[in-house]
Amino acid sequence: MRRFFFSILFLSAYLQAADRPNVLFIMADDFRPELGCYGSPALTPHLDRLAAQGLRFDRAYCQQAVCNPSRSSLLTGRRPDTLRIWSNSVHFRDLNPEVTTLPLWFKDQGYTTRCVGKIFHNWHTSIKGDRRSWSADEFLHYANHGNDSAQVPAPLPPNLTTLNQNRGYRENGICECRDVPDEAYYDGRVAAEAVRVLAEVKDRPFFLATGFWKPHAPFNAPKKYWDMYDRAKLPPLDPRRPAGAPELAFHQSTEILGPPAKQTPVSPEQAAEMRHGYYANITYMDAQIGKVLAALEKSGVADRTIVVFFADHGYHIGEHSLWGKTSNFDYDAHVPLIIRGLKGSREGAHTAALSELVDLFPTLVDLCGLPMPSGLEGTSLAPIVLGKKQAVKEAAYTQHPRPAYYDREPSGQPQAMGYSVRTDVARYTEWRDWQTKAVIARELYLTDQDPAEMTNYAADPNQAKTRADAEKLLLEKFPR
Repeated sequence: MRRFFFSILFLSAYLQAADRPNVLFIMADDFRPELGCYGSPALTPHLDRLAAQGLRFDRAYCQQAVCNPSRSSLLTGRRPDTLRIWSNSVHFRDLNPEVTTLPLWFKDQGYTTRCVGKIFHNWHTSIKGDRRSWSADEFLHYANHGNDSAQVPAPLPPNLTTLNQNRGYRENGICECRDVPDEAYYDGRVAAEAVRVLAEVKDRPFFLATGFWKPHAPFNAPKKYWDMYDRAKLPPLDPRRPAGAPELAFHQSTEILGPPAKQTPVSPEQAAEMRHGYYANITYMDAQIGKVLAALEKSGVADRTIVVFFADHGYHIGEHSLWGKTSNFDYDAHVPLIIRGLKGSREGAHTAALSELVDLFPTLVDLCGLPMPSGLEGTSLAPIVLGKKQAVKEAAYTQHPRPAYYDREPSGQPQAMGYSVRTDVARYTEWRDWQTKAVIARELYLTDQDPAEMTNYAADPNQAKTRADAEKLLLEKFPR
């Protein structure tokens, strides 16, 4: 009898979902807004085409610039402090066992939900992904980026780049340039599986999450993507630290440069090679996304499928003397966000409205006409997508602990937390002692005038009002 009751409930949910939009949910890893449509020299023709069909958000921000906290936050619609997740080592269900997730909510409303690639955090935790969120087993969702080595029949083509062979977390180097097919690495296989799954689910309401592993290091796109760039013509690196910035704003770049005790200075040639590799990774990923978008167009259901593309957080490739993520700087916190809605949505437009990844959960629920779950801390961006409002919030928030990877320290606890608020004109940050909550350092960047955040104006009396206005917004969200 109980099984019959639940079958009736599922059938009811399925019938209700049948006339609702599908969702193609595409996530990149470690990808700041380096797309052609954002004014970057990166070659991203497929994502540029998607942006021309949808709405590009120019001021979207993650909640914490590292994998697990960011993904846990956006997939549950709750901020890191609410989840108590600020590191890569604790799965969100360890501390929040019954919290619903975005795909689980769609599944409960009758959708078929599938995961291809990296969506939930994929390493360092005892729980692998979140099986209950999906209608079938996840694919290539749990691995280490360092293990993404070329898989081809022997003999393996030679690595044509050698400058950085002893950097970072990979024994065979942070950079790799081999003449291999796309499927030799994870993202090529993710794209192929996403195309297969799309064909399998297209005749029922679906939520298909496709998580690409790039442009996250290692910088090992197949050779043809390296060859698309002239290294000498890429933007020159400005490694200067911002004037007046507190030491807490920075970190030791261990993910890319290795343990501090073993680090050696990065030569200009090495920096140029790694930056070249980051752009090659971007174009490799874009090509894989193009395969998935092409399959959607051929499926016959593109006109009733919402497509959202974004990244879990941004990245430094030498700017501010930093490599990798784990800061509150815009290079780490600012992410690309493109939403292609259904008929009636804005097409080929862009918006400067502030937005956050925590907004994705309520936005997709709203656009699909589903009931809204309780406990979400984001704001639906649907009114902006549909052209009904210019903005829905006056601030966006990001945070990060110090040490950046405190879970690897003997204490296992943060020493400080940096809370940032972004307004239309500035980014204000308070670094607070973890135990006492006392403010131990401040930052204020006039981002409308200084987008690279090169001068800290926190102590400038001429900016007292700008700081006070931002501080008020920060305290409303994160009281001391």
